[in-house]
Amino acid sequence: MDLKKEIINILKKETKLEEVSLEIPPDPKLGDYAFPCFALSKTLKKSPVEIAKELAGKIKPEKTIKEVKATGPYLNFFIDRQVLGKEIIKDILKKKDKFGTGKKKKDKIMVEYSQANTHKAFHVGHLRGTSLGESLARILKFYGYDVVQANYQGDTGAHVAKWMWCYLKFHNGEEPPKENPEKWIASIYVEAVKKTDEDTQKEIDEINYRLENSLDPKLAELWKKSRQWSLDSLELVYKDLDAHFDNYFFEREVEGRGRDISQELVKKGIAKIDEGATVVDLNEYGLGVWILLRKDGTCLYSAKDIALAERKFKEFMIDKSLYVVGAAQSLHLKQLFKTLELMKFKQAGKCYHLSFNEVRLPTGKMSSRTGENILYSELKEELLEKIKDEVEKRHVDWDKGRKEKSIKSIFSSAIKFDMIVQDPNKNIVFEIEKAMDFEGETGPYIQYAHARICSIIKKNDYPIKDKINADKLSAKEEEKVISLLKTYPDIIAESAEQYKPNSLARYLLELSQAFNEFYHTCPILQADEETKNARLNLILAVKQVLSEGLFLLGIESPEEM
Repeated sequence: MDLKKEIINILKKETKLEEVSLEIPPDPKLGDYAFPCFALSKTLKKSPVEIAKELAGKIKPEKTIKEVKATGPYLNFFIDRQVLGKEIIKDILKKKDKFGTGKKKKDKIMVEYSQANTHKAFHVGHLRGTSLGESLARILKFYGYDVVQANYQGDTGAHVAKWMWCYLKFHNGEEPPKENPEKWIASIYVEAVKKTDEDTQKEIDEINYRLENSLDPKLAELWKKSRQWSLDSLELVYKDLDAHFDNYFFEREVEGRGRDISQELVKKGIAKIDEGATVVDLNEYGLGVWILLRKDGTCLYSAKDIALAERKFKEFMIDKSLYVVGAAQSLHLKQLFKTLELMKFKQAGKCYHLSFNEVRLPTGKMSSRTGENILYSELKEELLEKIKDEVEKRHVDWDKGRKEKSIKSIFSSAIKFDMIVQDPNKNIVFEIEKAMDFEGETGPYIQYAHARICSIIKKNDYPIKDKINADKLSAKEEEKVISLLKTYPDIIAESAEQYKPNSLARYLLELSQAFNEFYHTCPILQADEETKNARLNLILAVKQVLSEGLFLLGIESPEEM
């Protein structure tokens, strides 16, 4: 029984509307579902408050609907708690990991995220984009979209030339160590930045020019080898983060086409030559001047991004391209989208920037140029050591395999949850101690709720019957859990439609908190048989939702911690 659909059908019959949209009231005291009457105001020429009152008088409570009440411009529906509890639990346990899924959508969406450049560090700032992008892609798939997960990496350009200059000058012949190769690669880039001055910049520019124009076979060979070192080190990170990409794009692949497009734009009058550089003047749109090619003809990110947009839609036949990119690139992406529009690129309006703010240290902004950042490899070491200590203290009797499994699962949430749960538009001040806090509003807190449920089920001596006496689930703590379970499909819809994985993360925290309140108030295994069975079915439903929700965030759900 789909209780929401039942209410929608009743409203369609009474209002003659073809489409009816329901909302979840902010306070459970206001009901389970609310119908905003604003949509009928213009047609009926009445205030939405009057319409709500009239509808409340017409729609009579039935079996499942306990009460229909007008509250201002909203018509609120209260579902019978016993019916709600029974139906929601049955629905979750029947559908399992299909509960909350959306209908198959026509649109094909590409989610581009992570964008960690070769020859640079993967630091905590990259964690946010990678974690957000991976979780968003999983949520969109779950909701019914055909999703392509893509990673666009800078493997050429000024930063690569700078790294290669430093390598040739001070590290020629060296190879990355087996342990923490990422740290070694990053250190050379930081060193290059610190040693760059006006004279050395000329040498770096020459390397960049010779690389881009394939004028030096030895440079090309070093580029190829060092690029692979970087890519191999990044794959180790992506394996840790359980991040998956269907396609990798590289700047080198779109460089030539970016140069050609820039020249075409000059011929069409969209771009112009200004002091030798190729630019698009976007001042009339408040977007400044966008440089495509340098004076020496070498390609900038801008020209490459135009070529990449063209390739995405042509090669992959996508309907929308989502750019999960830091807020620092907002102007750049506005310039890109406006230029695509001026080019009359058909899908210009199908490009969307999902912006997220910076991850900072307590001392200020991170930068891969100065080395004032937390490398992923360093963070990983510290986190694993902390988690290992906690597991050792709590489980001295566990064997090595159990301990390692627990450490790995806790690591997956400790390192990613904080990056997802916060509003993307807010800066994160990253503090290592806070990231390792296993209590409060953290990923490990949700994992522990899941593990606790697994433990209770293991301790149960009798098979759990699927016949539930929902009258036994009348405590306010039980009703709160049931109300939250009911909203899971709506949270999935909100997270997918608004591109907000943080909505799902906040929901899982709230559900875990509600479960813990229920657990501390309502005995489960000590209750009478009917109550125990009803409560066991309830926590099985909670376990299912927590497990699926954590998976959608890219986090493991352990059975013990």
